[in-house]
Amino acid sequence: MMISNEALAAGLAQAVARHLGAAVGSKPQVAELARLTAGAANETWSFDVIGRLASGEQRRIGCILRRSPGIGDEGKSDTNLGKAGEAEVQRAARDAGVAAAEVLFILSPEDDLGDGYVMARLEGETLPRRVLRDAEYADLRTHLARDCGITLAQLHSVAPARLPTLTTMGAAEQIERYGEVYRAFGQPVPVFDLALRWLADHRQEPARLTLVHGDFRNGNLMVGPEGIRAVMDWELAHLGDPMEDLGWLCVTSWRFGEIDLPVGGFGRREDLFAGYEAAGGGAVNPDAVRYWEVFGTLKWGIMCMIMTHSHLSGATRSVEKAAIGRRVSETELDLLNLLT
Repeated sequence: MMISNEALAAGLAQAVARHLGAAVGSKPQVAELARLTAGAANETWSFDVIGRLASGEQRRIGCILRRSPGIGDEGKSDTNLGKAGEAEVQRAARDAGVAAAEVLFILSPEDDLGDGYVMARLEGETLPRRVLRDAEYADLRTHLARDCGITLAQLHSVAPARLPTLTTMGAAEQIERYGEVYRAFGQPVPVFDLALRWLADHRQEPARLTLVHGDFRNGNLMVGPEGIRAVMDWELAHLGDPMEDLGWLCVTSWRFGEIDLPVGGFGRREDLFAGYEAAGGGAVNPDAVRYWEVFGTLKWGIMCMIMTHSHLSGATRSVEKAAIGRRVSETELDLLNLLT
């Protein structure tokens, strides 16, 4: 079910009044509503809230709406978080010191706007091409890998008691899940079969279970010249092996052409590991990180297949999802390089 921009703006104004009340004053209005292009699986909208406080002072708040596509969608990811759970994880991480946007409120059924939440808008850069190549971020690139290690150590230290109920997903569960999805397409990719066997034969047992972001990578980090300003896109959060996040960050696809720098295209594994350990994340197991890098490469290849078939089947018509099918062959080559 679609909703017009005008209806969405009106609904947001009512939701803001309902959830934020006196913080924005009476009869708040929504201005500058615009859908952002980032993200293939969720809707992201930027808007300003304009209200007048009891003192007569005008209040203007920059906001971001993160919403599942279409009203009526459950909006749950593989980890069954839903947008409410995603927002609660983001809140808990921010409270623990992780750089993340402040969650202002979670949409309720009374809002009639679907599954989503509203957070404070932050300013910064998210486009990997600019982070990796613009002169403005030249100094940032010298320490960003270490910064990522520090941030992941903070993220993995979030107390489970502060989190919503999360799915525990270790290597065995994920191999089975993604293997089933891959085989259901009936489109054999021999390199994927090889990777699945390798992962089953070399499975790593985690030293501990922690919060895992699940998509911590270049492109989901908002940065400024000084460092990381926010970790974004918490929809794949779960409990699991913390080494999974480090391995995912090193997947070749997230280097965006700068393949000689394994950490996001901007840094070295040694700096990532040093930052993680210095910030109290515990000893890094390089073999486990490599294992999860292999898994992450396979996972991304299967995700490319999922998005392509979503378009081809007519379930979700999207040029972006159609074009992403070419990335399957890239992950085949990456897997061969990792496994030989």
